[in-house]
Amino acid sequence: MDDTTAPDPEVPERSLGRRQFSAKYKAKILAEYDTLPRLARGAMLRREGLYSSLITTWRRQRDQGADAALARPSGRQKADPRDREISRLKKDNVRLAHELDKSRQVVEIQKKLSALLEQLATDSTAENGEST
Repeated sequence: MDDTTAPDPEVPERSLGRRQFSAKYKAKILAEYDTLPRLARGAMLRREGLYSSLITTWRRQRDQGADAALARPSGRQKADPRDREISRLKKDNVRLAHELDKSRQVVEIQKKLSALLEQLATDSTAENGEST
């Protein structure tokens, strides 16, 4: 780049999410970083848009489990579909238990109402002098 030309004022658009790096890319960058002299490492990191903390993390992963650790995705593990199904079934069980309890209460109230109406009917027939 020529010193006489002005730098481009355009700001590049940032990505919307976190970047993900493949195990192959991580291994390539680590190999390249380790072969460079100390003063050239910063230029390589700027060129690739990386931080030195990533290099440290990737080295630790490499030392702990080589390719398996480098290939491991970062972040939370995906939920097991069985766990989601169990959670859904538990919620359904609680909901149905509440509905059953309501139904039992309604039946008890209907029994009491029926007994009350029967008692009123017998009382009214006794007052009228009718015998059953």
